[in-house]
Amino acid sequence: ARRRADRGGHVDGAGVVAGTPYWHEEAPLDEAAPPLEGAAAADVAIVGGGLTGLWTAIALHERDPTLRIVLVEAERSGIGPSGRNGGFLHGYWSSLPRLRELVGADGALEVARAADGAIPAVRALDEDVWLRESGLLKVSAAPAQDASVERAVTVARELGVPEEAVLLTPAEVQARCSSPVYRAGVLYRDGATVQPMRLVRALRRRALALGVSLHEGTPATGIEDGVVRTPRGSVHAPEVVVATNAWIAGWRPVSRRLAVFGSYVVLTEPVPELLAEVGWTGGEAIVDARMFLHYFRTTPDGRVLMGSGSGPIGRGGRIDARFYEDAPSIARAEQGLRRLLPALASAKITHAWGGPIDVSADHLPFFGTVPGTRVHYGAGYSGNGVGPSWLGGQVLASLALSLDDRWSSLPLVRRRAATLPPEPLRALGGGLVRGAILRCEEAEERGRRGPLVARGVAALPSLLGLRLGTR
Repeated sequence: ARRRADRGGHVDGAGVVAGTPYWHEEAPLDEAAPPLEGAAAADVAIVGGGLTGLWTAIALHERDPTLRIVLVEAERSGIGPSGRNGGFLHGYWSSLPRLRELVGADGALEVARAADGAIPAVRALDEDVWLRESGLLKVSAAPAQDASVERAVTVARELGVPEEAVLLTPAEVQARCSSPVYRAGVLYRDGATVQPMRLVRALRRRALALGVSLHEGTPATGIEDGVVRTPRGSVHAPEVVVATNAWIAGWRPVSRRLAVFGSYVVLTEPVPELLAEVGWTGGEAIVDARMFLHYFRTTPDGRVLMGSGSGPIGRGGRIDARFYEDAPSIARAEQGLRRLLPALASAKITHAWGGPIDVSADHLPFFGTVPGTRVHYGAGYSGNGVGPSWLGGQVLASLALSLDDRWSSLPLVRRRAATLPPEPLRALGGGLVRGAILRCEEAEERGRRGPLVARGVAALPSLLGLRLGTR
């Protein structure tokens, strides 16, 4: 469909082109914090002013209000992935099958229960971030996706928490959001949605009110044990936390454990009357069960956001224009909207945008400390970071303070995350497999099997114990 975008994008003859995220327009940040000039001293230096960096700063202050905390951000807080995502706020109950594979049954439950604190923490900010606690619904939108729904329910039952993954019949799914392609579904109670830039703004205000020294427009040009160097200054601190999301993929200590993917969304005009027609008035966050999943939610004024995790793969951790201006990825997001919700065919697309996400080899985050230093890091949120960034803040605060507590002992901390192939094999091989998976999933949605060669290539990551995509 050729539809004109408003300020959030434009048309180049081939469809909607990415522009400024609607989230940024709707919730502009307060006055910019000054860039760092000269040398500063701190107890903890934080690199990255997105969700993880801000939650870390707040968690540090809660543990020790006397700490001097300096946070440096390359641009403006949340301007990267933290303010470009779909605003899905949930923990790890939807990841129980994968968690059990990697950290065992007890570890899986420990992680999922720890992450349960994210939604209450957002609620406790006492700011309007468009928090809507309506659950997360995963639907099967093709026969090949049925197994994912069934496995989620089975694993939750086997782990003794059937209430965390409730099977919905096709009729029950249709009652929540009608679509001709929906089949069965699974409902997770720990799902919510937010306006991510409103959340960033609330956290930023909270951090500043607590006395955190924030310096925006201050990229880190060097990170060493005890010092963070910037273009016009430096921060000297015995503890350093690196929380730069996708940009951390180019940092040598973790570069072999991360790939960068693009994720794109389209946003419609307000269509509350169409939402009423399909019965999607409860505010559920919804995902399908593809490998390169679609994720979709509504806004308070009745807009519909549809996202697709099928964007390009980065090379060597570099973040370039493909993560912001990839027309085929935008087209796939819109195609997902029209296929999954054909009743919204008349809804005009007003905004489209993209952004990079850091994806780990097993799609779970990892946290740790660079050996021989007091430089701590967290990475690999794999597109699910709005909720887990709160968990990451708790973990990183405990690591920076050398605390032996429930956060520093979580199975996600200091685990041996799988490594990815070296470049250029990672980008070349990942691109081939990505293309094969997309062809197979598109064929499955048309009721056919994917081409034989594509099926063989698509199976390679699982044979090697790796995961590709955003599920």
